[in-house]
Amino acid sequence: MTAEREAELLGGIPTQLFIAGRWVDALSGATLDVDDPATGRVIASIADAGVEDGALALDAAVAAQESWAATAPRVRGEILRGAFDLLQQRKEDAALLMTLEMGKPLAEARGEVAYGGEFLRWFGEEAVRITGRYGSNPEGTGRMIVTQRPVGPCFLITPWNFPLAMATRKLAPAIAAGCTSVIKPAALTPLTTLFLVRLLEEAGLPAGVVNVITTTTSRAVSDPIIADPRLRKLSFTGSTPVGVQLLKQAAEGVLKTSMELGGNAPFVVFDDADLDAAVEGALVAKFRNTGQACTAANRFIVHEAVADEFGRRLAERVGSFRMGRGTEEGVTIGPLIDAGAVSKVGALVADAVDRGASILTGGSAGAGEGSFFEPTVLDQVAPGSDILREEIFGPVVSIVRFTDEADAVAKANDTEYGLVGYVFTRDLARGHRLIDSIDTGMMGLNTGVVSNAAAPFGGVKQSGLGREGGAEGIHEYLETKYVLTP
Repeated sequence: MTAEREAELLGGIPTQLFIAGRWVDALSGATLDVDDPATGRVIASIADAGVEDGALALDAAVAAQESWAATAPRVRGEILRGAFDLLQQRKEDAALLMTLEMGKPLAEARGEVAYGGEFLRWFGEEAVRITGRYGSNPEGTGRMIVTQRPVGPCFLITPWNFPLAMATRKLAPAIAAGCTSVIKPAALTPLTTLFLVRLLEEAGLPAGVVNVITTTTSRAVSDPIIADPRLRKLSFTGSTPVGVQLLKQAAEGVLKTSMELGGNAPFVVFDDADLDAAVEGALVAKFRNTGQACTAANRFIVHEAVADEFGRRLAERVGSFRMGRGTEEGVTIGPLIDAGAVSKVGALVADAVDRGASILTGGSAGAGEGSFFEPTVLDQVAPGSDILREEIFGPVVSIVRFTDEADAVAKANDTEYGLVGYVFTRDLARGHRLIDSIDTGMMGLNTGVVSNAAAPFGGVKQSGLGREGGAEGIHEYLETKYVLTP
């Protein structure tokens, strides 16, 4: 990948806020820098919104709400389909942009373009399938009419780790349902959202339906938006502690909320599992996006009879990974998002080793420029280790052993989180028991990837509220109205 190609792409990305259908500078004139985490170098400077910019964005969303809600579902769906088609035409640009601002290998970025684009296509199709019902009440004294209508202006807060998919997963159902929105991407990776909204603009999205604010003062800008009585919906993807604070704020206005929060996914391997399949599943469940995913396998709970062999095979594969800038040929592990992430992962590994864990491969921060950490496999991780309680968000496998099914379930459920779990076993009856006994919102049975635009994504316990994607996803942006007529 040439420097000229990168410069050409970055030169065409919007650097302003998008409010009421216009690209505008922040009122203060302030800007924020976006870095390439593989090099630490600044790749773009964009508008840094303040409180007044946020207010203008919400004003624009409120002003457009009535007309957008009245827009025919087919029109809303066709705009989303148009954006999908435009994204396919520019998929290489979108992938390279994500690699530059987030660091993931280019092959993975291409995968995210395919995955993220599906939300545009899926919800473009769902826009015309919003239904209600009509019929007599049980007493026969009247007829019931039940309809679904858009909830109203939304505030959408997206994280840095999947900048395209997280934006489409929120924007597409909001647009399909007839809701306007203000979207605030993470300051670490805002360029992909700006790129996406430019495509929506080109697809014919009316002014004010989607408004984008990028900012380094997230709480100062977000608080007044959430407190505004005109806002009716808050959707957030990020850490559980931040989600809890946002829920407290949303309670003041009784906002409809969707919260996709932290994870601590168990990856359970039974003694009858196909170990080759389990290793392949582990590689994608753990190392996708360099482990920086809420769905990443965190705790590898392996039967004591196969733990040594599983660890050996996995370490052999992980030890062959190539770490580097995501634009380089053959790179499988990119950088972590910043130096703070490297420090956190290093501290978790050090704590595990201090408690008796052995390092089968990796274990150290990368040398030189950029925020890298070696892909790592830890074995014999002791109970109580920090790495078993906290979301790692890095390329580290932590192996613990179990004795029987009850022990495996107890270890898998020993967390306040419940987003996703992975189970490998050839015993179909056992697999179905674990579907019920492992307390997560999603589960992969003999597979390391569960995400799909047609499926409901979300967790239980402190992993969140609501679902994104699937037939369920659009209902997060609708409210039900019931009418009785004689």
